[in-house]
Amino acid sequence: MSVGQAERAVLLVAHTGRRANLESAGKAAVLLDAAGIAVRVLDSGHPGVLEQDPVLSRFQRVEHEPSATDGVELVLVLGGDGTFLRGADLAHQADLPVLGINLGHVGFLAEWESDSLDEAILRVIAGDYDIEDRMTLDVVVRDENRRVLSTGWALNEVSVENTNRRGVLDAILEVDARPVSSFGCDGVLVSTPTGSTAYAFSAGGPVVWPELDAMVVVPNNAHALFAKPLIVSPHSQVAVESLSDASAAIAIMDGFRTADMPPGSRIEVCRGKRPVRWVRLDHTPFTDRLVTKFRLPVTGWRGPE
Repeated sequence: MSVGQAERAVLLVAHTGRRANLESAGKAAVLLDAAGIAVRVLDSGHPGVLEQDPVLSRFQRVEHEPSATDGVELVLVLGGDGTFLRGADLAHQADLPVLGINLGHVGFLAEWESDSLDEAILRVIAGDYDIEDRMTLDVVVRDENRRVLSTGWALNEVSVENTNRRGVLDAILEVDARPVSSFGCDGVLVSTPTGSTAYAFSAGGPVVWPELDAMVVVPNNAHALFAKPLIVSPHSQVAVESLSDASAAIAIMDGFRTADMPPGSRIEVCRGKRPVRWVRLDHTPFTDRLVTKFRLPVTGWRGPE
């Protein structure tokens, strides 16, 4: 490293629940370190796991807080979709690129699989990758008097859910400041195209190609004649209101950030001001990723001439 040249650094976010994952994370850390790139390892929340690992214990460990990304050029995630979303949380705060290598099962958010780990690390070392912006959601929760209670964001989705599991959520759906429908339901999801293959898909929503900017609105187990998924403009605002005498609800963003919604409150969702900077190592069509991840049957396809 020449005099005056800033030290390169990468934040490593790994799922540490399995021995094989720790070995993969250790291999990535060693390769980066050998190339002169400083490695910080995000604390997994499992006490003693990183400290006892013979390789990862040699590297700086940091907590899940904004300072974890100070001076970092990239967030590298090794794990499944849940691990990726936690890494993306830190990358989004710092406006940093994030790269996911799948060590889990489906791993829809990961760019490559574990068998390509070595090549992916070499590409990071060489800076040989592209970055594309992925749409996010900005979230505001207001009380009955329209005062802001909390704010948040999501890469995949925000799920509005009833806290009383023995009852239903009485929801009024609104788009662009106009009412659409009211119904009792288990919840309402608002998803990005990136999140359309996650919870929204399981709740009956459509798959949306990530190149498309849109919001997907999916009522979850609604008791109503009109409760179909909606594809909404990215320039729209989607809101869900609850009645003053309804049960309390909760908004869950990407499965782990939460906001309380007291009776009579409303949640407003719009396109996020800051996207997630998504690292691309190749340009495999989304169609191929969809077929591979969901193991869709394509036997007999002949293709165009």
